[in-house]
Amino acid sequence: MRAIRVAVLLAGLSAASAFGEEMVSLPTRDGVTQAYLLVAPEGGIARGVAILFSGGAGVIRLRVEGGRTKFGPNGFPVRSRGEFARHGIVAAVVDAPSDQQAGMSDDFRAGRDHAKDIEGVLNDLRKRFPSLPVYLVGTSRGTVSGAYLGKAMGAGVAGVVITSAVYLPAGKGAWRKPGLSEFDFASLQSRVLIVHHQDDGCRFTPYSEARELAQRFPLITVKGGKPAVSDACEALSEHGFFGKEPETVEAISRWMLGEPFPKMID
Repeated sequence: MRAIRVAVLLAGLSAASAFGEEMVSLPTRDGVTQAYLLVAPEGGIARGVAILFSGGAGVIRLRVEGGRTKFGPNGFPVRSRGEFARHGIVAAVVDAPSDQQAGMSDDFRAGRDHAKDIEGVLNDLRKRFPSLPVYLVGTSRGTVSGAYLGKAMGAGVAGVVITSAVYLPAGKGAWRKPGLSEFDFASLQSRVLIVHHQDDGCRFTPYSEARELAQRFPLITVKGGKPAVSDACEALSEHGFFGKEPETVEAISRWMLGEPFPKMID
């Protein structure tokens, strides 16, 4: 089957995200499709590709209605897609696959089916941008996707960016969400970057865990921003780099491109 491609230029957005956007839907497993939102830099000048994984359930419900691409909620990867494009990074914001529209569990994010779906996305992006390095960027619970996919893909990706990671488990028994509490970071073969807000107030994503990983990997520490207008574990707070999105994405982009980048954003 051919990928379904619907190109839509969004109007009424801020200058930071006023880019051409394309919804892509790919057949990946038997009877399953994987959609992602493709945002390319203006003028077609791209230097890298970032596959972005949202937190929470990972569902952004990509669709076309009335000739317009629609999606939500407005987490850090969705809000920042235009900022990546501004810095020459193609942004591919991944939705949950068609058989996981109720939400992706940690087990699914760490499993083979997710890896197969994202392998389809990766192959599609490589056809479009054959010479560009591809990075996996997860935020909050999306870091479970980024880390485990980074392990599965090995040197097939240029690097993994872990932002506001869920380092501690939540729940018990059948409701347990391990996050990255059981992940072996030594299993990653590609470059790794850790990004975390110093005042992240979510109890499952403590900054202290990011500082511990800084003994092995580069860490970008973010300070300040706008006053939170969401709960501490949600996107419009320090946990989602609220008010610091442009600076945070610029630093990540510089790291991806092998340029000097700030270790502290305040």
